[in-house]
Amino acid sequence: MTERERIGKRIAEIRKETGISQAKLAEMSGLDQGHIARIELGKYNVGIDTLSKIAEVFHKKVDIV
Repeated sequence: MTERERIGKRIAEIRKETGISQAKLAEMSGLDQGHIARIELGKYNVGIDTLSKIAEVFHKKVDIV
């Protein structure tokens, strides 16, 4: 599994745990739903600005660990 796929999978997990649909996440983050889908599938290399928008919806920080 690539890092891109791992990050996308984790975003999908958090989204499902919080009961938010892709459409709602897109609306709350200001991103397109198709963009969210591609990120979750690991088809898109997500930049830090986009990742920060998604993390903010979930009240999470983007940290390097």
